[in-house]
Amino acid sequence: MSAVTLPRGELLQGSHAPERLAELIDHAEEALRTWQPVWSSFVTPLLREEAAARLGSLSELTLHAEGGHPGAERCRLQLTRAELDAPPPGTSQATDTALPLIGLTLSGNFLFDSASAGDFRRGLLQAGAQEAELGDLWLRGDRGAQLVVTPELAGRFDGGTALVRSVEVQLETTPLERLQPPARPQPRRFSTVEASLRLDAVGSAGFGVPRSRMAEQIRNGAVRVNWDDVRSPSRELRAGDRVRLENRGELTVLEVELTKRDRWRLALLRS
Repeated sequence: MSAVTLPRGELLQGSHAPERLAELIDHAEEALRTWQPVWSSFVTPLLREEAAARLGSLSELTLHAEGGHPGAERCRLQLTRAELDAPPPGTSQATDTALPLIGLTLSGNFLFDSASAGDFRRGLLQAGAQEAELGDLWLRGDRGAQLVVTPELAGRFDGGTALVRSVEVQLETTPLERLQPPARPQPRRFSTVEASLRLDAVGSAGFGVPRSRMAEQIRNGAVRVNWDDVRSPSRELRAGDRVRLENRGELTVLEVELTKRDRWRLALLRS
């Protein structure tokens, strides 16, 4: 088969994650060369956006994102020659079999040692998982957590254990249809008036969580502002900023206006 070379330097210019984007370019060239769809590992929302803007603009290539549940943040990308028909929902075009995604349930008693989503991820990484094998993860109260993973990881971990903080968790493969991911709200635009533009204040109003809880989430690394890891609740926002809270979606600051009483009226988009 003849070699297929994409304009790599142009596609990588200004990328936030050039090494990961380079991997996707490799996958794209393989898909174009072999006429067979190629699946990536899990990508972040930022990398997914970059890939859609850069690789998705190529007329000969199409991208499909699958994360295992509606509104998934971390997804695997299927790169396909545009001449091939789009894959049916829930199937892989290359093999006409189930998507290369599966669920994993982590069960343990966290009643006396509560854990964050980050704690569960760290426990899995310490047990031998790779970040690129892990999709979205969400908590199940004090019983543990669930997440979407690659079938290869599930095959290695099914029936095993991992340590999350001080709690040993049981690992069990779970079909996607049996997962219970958190519900995502429909996109909506609304206004709020706040005393400040602090991240914890605006995030509390936008995501509907107590301000103390929002501040805690920020300090724990569950919040991104314009894709940057921000740990300071006092970070001030401005129009155009995008705030992402893990498993709660995204908040976009559309407009900021100072009122006559020196408060801030904000137009927000929750998605």
